[in-house]
This record gives sequence, C-alpha cells and structure tokens, in this order.
Amino acid sequence: MIRSMTAFASGERATAWGTLGCELRAVNHRFLDIGVRLPEDLRALEPVLRERIATRVARGKLDLTLRLRAPEGAEVLQLDPARVDALAALAQALHARFPNLQVGLADLLAMPGVVQGGGVDGAALQAEAVALLDTVLATFIAAREREGATLAAGIRERVDAIAAIAVDVRALLPVIRAGQRQKLEARLADLATPADPGRVEQELVLWLQKLDVDEELDRLDSHVAELRRVLAQKEPAGRRLDFLLQEFNREANTLGSKSVDARTSQAAIELKVLIDQVREQIQNIE
Repeated sequence: MIRSMTAFASGERATAWGTLGCELRAVNHRFLDIGVRLPEDLRALEPVLRERIATRVARGKLDLTLRLRAPEGAEVLQLDPARVDALAALAQALHARFPNLQVGLADLLAMPGVVQGGGVDGAALQAEAVALLDTVLATFIAAREREGATLAAGIRERVDAIAAIAVDVRALLPVIRAGQRQKLEARLADLATPADPGRVEQELVLWLQKLDVDEELDRLDSHVAELRRVLAQKEPAGRRLDFLLQEFNREANTLGSKSVDARTSQAAIELKVLIDQVREQIQNIE
C-alpha cells in the first residue's frame, strides 16, 4: 500500500481530569523524525509514544502534540506546602549574603513542584493518552493511504506513458537502421575510388552497433515492470522507487546520447520529462 508522507489527524478524549487532545502532522523527510510536545503529567510517556508511532510509520518528519484541558471551574491546581516551606527556609538562609535579592510571586509559582495538579492519576492518564494516540494514528495512516493512492495512480499513468514510448522507439529502430545504411551507401557511392565491399559492410556493422539501443530498451522495460511491482507491495516503497528512477534516467540519457534520428531524440526528451514528473511524486511517498 503506497502511502504519502504528508498527513494530519487530530482527536479528543474525555477523561476524569479534563479533555485530552492529540494532534499528529507530518511532512516529507528522508528518515523518521518524531517531535513530541507533552503536558507535564505525561512527560514520562514520551518513549512509549515514540515507539508506538515508529511501529506503524517508516518515514517522515512527524510532530505529535498532546494537551490536557481541565474542566471549567475545576480546582485542579494546588500548592505543595512542604515545597513552599523549603523554599522559604532557603530564602532566609541566603538573605544574609544577598540582602537585595527579591523573588516575585510569579517566580515562586514557576519553581518546580510548587504548583501541582490536584488528584491526577498518572498511570490512568497515560493509558488514556495511549488509547487516544492509537485512534489518531489510525486516522493519520488512513489519510496517508488515501493521498498515497492518488500519488500511485499518477505514477502509474506516467509509467504507462514511458512504456508506450519504449514500444514506439523499438518499432522505429529497423526504419532508422535502414535509413542510416542508405545514407552511408550514398556517401560511399560519391567517392572517387570505390571502397572494398567487405570492408564497407564491416564498418557499417560496427557503426550500427554503436547506435544500438536494444539493451537500453530492454532494461527500461525491466525497470517499468519492477516499478509496477513495487507500487503493488504493502511495504514502504519510497526509497526503492527513488533508486529505480535513477536507473530510468540512466537509460533515457543513453538513448539520447546514441540517437541519430530526430524521432528518438524527441523520445528521449519525453522520457526525461516523464521521469522527472514521477520523481516529484515519489518524493512524497513513505
């Protein structure tokens, strides 16, 4: 199943401690790169969330965001008296050395552990977060697959056009060879001294061999068959498709360099245009 690397999905889940929200978005990337933003109560869950994503996603730059929105009017914050007492004692101890030191209320509340969530069950909240991620991840992957199906259809259309050009060029080769032979014979006929027929035939064969593109067309057909096979498989295919496109481009370049006819030169140009179009599509595939 071909998947795009770009996608977005989001969802919410009601919990006893408020509404848990999740967003997952991705753009193209050579490898899997996961960025995570979590509320403080879910910090410890980051490795689990990363691993859960990595089991179902192979490539892309992903950003995962989880938020916990407390119920309206709920008293979810409270001070830790022991922590506040400890900070007060520390301030008194330092006052003699730093008499001008002043700490504002905002600075105090920002100290780790001073303000705590009221009655949050960490393990239960983490279980809710994992369940929500699974739901959002399923939606995210479905979106990737829908866009991937569109990309695959466009690639198949262009690959069919590449295969058709190869068929047309193959049909032209006998005509081109015959024309080149006639041109050479006409030039030899204009020579003042007749050339040795055996030598002429030998040189003609060698010359036509240098212009032969049958092997390039055979390899192009093989690449087309392989690309179609890769498009049909279930595993992530982006890297393999990118490698195949390099081989496609190699055959198109050789066809152009060996061309002695305007029709095959034009075919080589059309091949390169189609190959570039396929390459652009493949950059979006996982």
